[in-house]
Amino acid sequence: MNKQNIKQSEGGLLQSKNWADFLRAEKKEVVEIGEENKIFGVENKLSVVGEYLYIPRLTFQNNSDFKKTLQEIKQKMKEKKFGWLRTDLLNDDDLKKIRENLNYKVVKAPHDMQPKDHFIIDISLGEEELLKNMKSKTRYNIRLAERKGVKIFSSRDKKYLRNFFNLVNKTAERKNVSFHSFDHYEKMFESLPEGCIDLYLAEYEGKIIAGNIATFYNGVATYLHGGMDGEYRKLMAPLLLQWKMIRDAKEKGCVWYDFGGVFPDSSDSGKNGITRFKMSFSPKTGVFETAGTYDIVFSPVRYWVYRGLQKVKGIVR
Repeated sequence: MNKQNIKQSEGGLLQSKNWADFLRAEKKEVVEIGEENKIFGVENKLSVVGEYLYIPRLTFQNNSDFKKTLQEIKQKMKEKKFGWLRTDLLNDDDLKKIRENLNYKVVKAPHDMQPKDHFIIDISLGEEELLKNMKSKTRYNIRLAERKGVKIFSSRDKKYLRNFFNLVNKTAERKNVSFHSFDHYEKMFESLPEGCIDLYLAEYEGKIIAGNIATFYNGVATYLHGGMDGEYRKLMAPLLLQWKMIRDAKEKGCVWYDFGGVFPDSSDSGKNGITRFKMSFSPKTGVFETAGTYDIVFSPVRYWVYRGLQKVKGIVR
């Protein structure tokens, strides 16, 4: 097995009871499938075509009895009368297993629910080797932030979560994008246990200027969300934040550090900037590609009505 495949071999945090508890705290309808290797999905209700099920990161990587799993999914889909199943697949092998063992049409979803391409580095290496693997400018800017007096610390205190949310809003305004509500982040920290999630903050002259959220699960640390005050961009706080998170992940016994989604083929300048930033930590490491998100169609009429309505909405926009 390719060593990198281990990082999502069991669906990661998104297929854990901890994450299911967080979804329930957000008042979402969580559907449980199976007994031994439990799978978690989320029920989605649409006004015209009814319900469909979304299962994040469905994988059969370590599942020798995948046929039984597929039958359990099929049974639940019929029981709940879901029109289709949307799921993120690790690789083409899992896609092939579904197509060969479920007698339903499988099509690429209109958009990926989770990032199709991730940037993940091996952090089992020593710190000196990790620094050596970075771009020289990244190493320089990490040390620059330290010299300038940027301090990094972690906390689960709600007052700092509010600081983080304010930074996220500033970032959203600057980039003309939208992020989650404060309630979303608050419930995340209330639902996920200590040691599974942490908030990292960069402080300069008594002011919080940047913040990141990271999760730690099953040997994988994942950078989830981040925000910064654009007035302090020259201090390079986001680079120092990532370096602190990587070192803490090593202390927690993590082997992989997942920077989240990257966009190697995008023509969007903003996405290109995100990709360059993340990949500067190990430019010789390749992008981890998944198969992306697919829809398994149980009710063709309902599904294709849904796709038709989506096209109409796109034209109107």
